[in-house]
Amino acid sequence: MTVIEALGQKAKQASRDLLDLGTAEKNRVLLQTAAALIRDSEGILAENAKDLAKAKEHGISSVMEDRLRLTDQRIGAMAEGLRQVADLQDPIGQVIQGFTNLDGLKIVQKRVPMGVIGMIFESRPNVSVDAFSLAFKTNNAIILRGGRDAINSNKALVQVLRQTLVDAGHNPDVVQLVEDTSHAVAEDLMQATDYVDLLIPRGGARLIQTVKAKAKVPVIETGVGNVHIYVDKTADLEMATKIVINAKTQRPSVCNAAESLVVHQDVAVEFLPKLAAAIKEVHPVQFRADDRALPLMPEALPASSEDFATEFLDYIMSVKVVDSLQGAIDWINTYTTHHSESIITQDITAAEAFQDQVDAAAVYVNASTRFTDGFVFGLGAEIGISTQKIHARGPMGLEALTSTKFYINGQGQIRE
Repeated sequence: MTVIEALGQKAKQASRDLLDLGTAEKNRVLLQTAAALIRDSEGILAENAKDLAKAKEHGISSVMEDRLRLTDQRIGAMAEGLRQVADLQDPIGQVIQGFTNLDGLKIVQKRVPMGVIGMIFESRPNVSVDAFSLAFKTNNAIILRGGRDAINSNKALVQVLRQTLVDAGHNPDVVQLVEDTSHAVAEDLMQATDYVDLLIPRGGARLIQTVKAKAKVPVIETGVGNVHIYVDKTADLEMATKIVINAKTQRPSVCNAAESLVVHQDVAVEFLPKLAAAIKEVHPVQFRADDRALPLMPEALPASSEDFATEFLDYIMSVKVVDSLQGAIDWINTYTTHHSESIITQDITAAEAFQDQVDAAAVYVNASTRFTDGFVFGLGAEIGISTQKIHARGPMGLEALTSTKFYINGQGQIRE
């Protein structure tokens, strides 16, 4: 029996054990888990320190180190996420529609759990807790496969989750961690159609593409964010400067950080030098500019075609000057990863056209793309940000982890 077969069998049984678990009990366990994380934070941080030390030995960048690092504050945020999920309305059993048909059959469509969810993710160990909270609240079992660089952190976090379940009298196999971080075992999880009902990859472009290419289990594509900000000809340039700086520098290692800047030709001469000077006061950013932007940004490098399609996850940003709003929309739709895009403008018609025509899960007007987040959107913790259109799109909360079932009650009807 393979590692994934063993985990899968346990997860299947755990998912059945969860079917009768009511909202009050789920919320009680989530609150107990939040308290346990705070109580055991010292041990969690000690294991995280091991991962950080090993990552430094391997020459990890400071930006990627930030993704891996846990702190008391971040553990506190995980605990708060659990409390928020406990406060959310439980979608399981929710009636979507109900009616009596011409044959006298009473037909009700309800929300039900998916069953077993597989999660493959990179670096950020907080994903373990976020994913568990949403899966548990929707009566799903979950198998977690984190990256090699966060293995000690993930073990510590999942141990807290499992112990809390045991203490509460529930099957700890509701949440399991794949401790073998080899690619072969990850591929087994991608193809575990007998056990896994839904697979969610969360990470960089290479991970997402690998899962899409090799998975046999249904996949929700998440995360890759080649995020654009377009500065229109009517933009308030002070506002635009603040938004671009925030979207690029506040936390460049996350998927809703801006990677590409598109600027209307009418404001490029004034705006680009101003932005270049202002952003240096916050953090140096390497701009990779097209032929029209390059003379306006003395420290910029010439952009390659690959730069315009790259999610840098670093203090790097591509720059493109366009002739018109339509040129910006066409450019963004060529290079978008369908995550988040923003326009800075004072023209309501331009704003509406941008939001209608840009093909992304979240489209902003006069705001930073850093807000694309489950907490901000009122979903509590998120399991990922879907960049596809089937089943779920954008930040995925509780409803994204449910399916539906038809309940049909009759009184002996037969079909003539």
